[in-house]
Amino acid sequence: MNDTRGSIDYADVQGLVRFGYKHMTEGCYYVLRIRDAAAARSWLAGAPIASALEIKPPPPTAVQVAFTAEGLRALGVPARAVEGFSTEFLTGAAGDENRLRRLGDVGSDAPSQWEWGAGARAAHVMVMLFAEPGRLEGLRQSLLGQGWNAAFEEVCCLDTSDLGGFEQFGFMDGVSQPQPDWDLARNVVGDKVTYENVVALGEFLLGYKNEYGKYTERPVLAADAASAALADAQDAPGKKDLGRNGTYLVMRSLRQDVRGFWRYVQSQAGGQSDDQDALAALLVGRKRAGDPLLPIRERSIPGVGTDPEHVRLNQYTYDGDPQGARCPFGAHVRRANPRNADYVDRPSGLIARVGEMLGFARKSFRGDVISSVRFHRLLRRGREYGPKLTPADALLPAPPDDAERGLRFLCLNANISRQFEFVQNAWMMSSKFNGMTGESDPLLGNRLPIAGGLSTDAFTIPRDGGVARCLRSMPHFVAVRGAAYFFLPSLRAFGYFIGKGNA
Repeated sequence: MNDTRGSIDYADVQGLVRFGYKHMTEGCYYVLRIRDAAAARSWLAGAPIASALEIKPPPPTAVQVAFTAEGLRALGVPARAVEGFSTEFLTGAAGDENRLRRLGDVGSDAPSQWEWGAGARAAHVMVMLFAEPGRLEGLRQSLLGQGWNAAFEEVCCLDTSDLGGFEQFGFMDGVSQPQPDWDLARNVVGDKVTYENVVALGEFLLGYKNEYGKYTERPVLAADAASAALADAQDAPGKKDLGRNGTYLVMRSLRQDVRGFWRYVQSQAGGQSDDQDALAALLVGRKRAGDPLLPIRERSIPGVGTDPEHVRLNQYTYDGDPQGARCPFGAHVRRANPRNADYVDRPSGLIARVGEMLGFARKSFRGDVISSVRFHRLLRRGREYGPKLTPADALLPAPPDDAERGLRFLCLNANISRQFEFVQNAWMMSSKFNGMTGESDPLLGNRLPIAGGLSTDAFTIPRDGGVARCLRSMPHFVAVRGAAYFFLPSLRAFGYFIGKGNA
């Protein structure tokens, strides 16, 4: 059903949700702990937080602010408000051993190995700065002046790099993103029998209907003087919605072993450069320039758009590759977005549909073991860090002072458990994804054995009419170096946190 009540107040939404700030190629993330609540509220009250209103020409800089649950408590936000957030947010990214196991944050990726995000270095606040080339340092100077040190203890400043749209392993990044239904026109009643890229806005912003046609749970407060400025709750008449126009922000610092990745690929490809590129593309699921490993579909996919380049990169599904011979079942991008619908190989004709209802239709085993992707989409807003290293240079001996490289993974979602944690656990880390055994994501997998000592360091490459090739002893390419669950509030909720909500 459509979300017919109300429209989007873009002036109340932080701009990162809508824009991503790609044109602002400079950026950094300050991970902070609150030193003094009153001083923090004072500094935050003067922060020039950019909204999602479209301004022409676009501004050259932007500031965004997000809080952890511990940070909201340290700021003095009333317990009745904080307790309304999700269990995952309240517990935190490092707060539950079972969750850490499911997400793969164990062993060398455990919080004890993190540079930030746990213990005394757990985050309270993240202040995000974005700027056009040459503008970042000026933005820093204008913000980090009087009051900053009194308000915050700086855990670290996470820098970023502009690699021209490519991630550190050398592949085009950010190619596939869901299209949020900003028009609030999506009809989610009934089954979706084909893959669509348009997703209900409530999957990314709280206070709107999600892909189930429901409102995700969030803090809804009694109407009083403190909450007066908040938006009205659409599903709770007479209540105020602290969550509306806000979203959960998952942040993870991921160190990438670029040299290790290309050395492993070289060893498996016999030293042939063309074979190296082809093998690396099979691991990732795309070619280095972003081209998919499957042909473009003739039938358009809703939400992909009409831009020729975007269509070339995204107008495809895996329906025509049932054996995984073109793009292996375990390839990174196939795990991240299986591009399926509510039903696999759903027949379109009346006779075929009747036959399916009677149980005569052919079933796809592998498709049946993957949940429909529309309930698990993520809006990614991450950025790379560290200097670029080409595949050719990665094969050369490393200098003694070799720089660290990686990704500041950042995603937005309205339901951490059903979206980020599901994708990370069931699709990335699971050794049983798509009916497979013995392998996790080729890029993100931690390679640790699962219960019973079963290995997860393999990668299978199916072949049409031939025996599948199986790579073994795949190294650990990506290490977690910090993580946190933040809430990116609306501008009204931000005002509640720093002022009226503390009266």
